[in-house]
Amino acid sequence: VQLQASGGGLVQAGGSLRLSCAASGFTLDNYAVAWFRQAPGKEREGVSCITENYNTYYTDSVKGRFTTSRDNAKNTVYLQMNDLRPDDTAVYYCAAYYGLDYACQNYYDIDDWGEGTQVTVSS
Repeated sequence: VQLQASGGGLVQAGGSLRLSCAASGFTLDNYAVAWFRQAPGKEREGVSCITENYNTYYTDSVKGRFTTSRDNAKNTVYLQMNDLRPDDTAVYYCAAYYGLDYACQNYYDIDDWGEGTQVTVSS
């Protein structure tokens, strides 16, 4: 059972990136999936959540710029990030919650975060 976040990179302010969170060893259909990020010297914070019913939630700082979506056929959740800012620079992680929408919406911690994917936004 594993989630792999990918798609990070270096982009200029105002640019876009799309992150992917791919599941292996299980299917995401009945899972809510959250994206988190951790900037250097800061605590990990929840960014977005998409429930199994495709309801989406965002932290205030990314509303209107980030969009999360899911493709259950590809067993993948995405985070489309537009109008990126230098303070979006962080390692981005994804987490899956089986049938626990409230845990996703409230960005509960998980035990194993994996490696994440680095997003760096230059000014």
